[in-house]
Amino acid sequence: MSKKAINRLKVVLVELNRTSKWLAEKLNKSESTVSRWCTNESQPSLETLHEVANVLDVDIRELLIPTK
Repeated sequence: MSKKAINRLKVVLVELNRTSKWLAEKLNKSESTVSRWCTNESQPSLETLHEVANVLDVDIRELLIPTK
């Protein structure tokens, strides 16, 4: 069964010319944790997603795949 894509973090990082390693350093998280978010193997908490949006200077909604 394939995993459901919920976040667009990988796409947004590419659009902003940033790496998951850079984001991990900014958030003080492990590179493997951020990598799992980027591949949608796991999801950050809403609080962490808000922090990611602030670090990337994007609207939090840009980090999510719309449901409609």
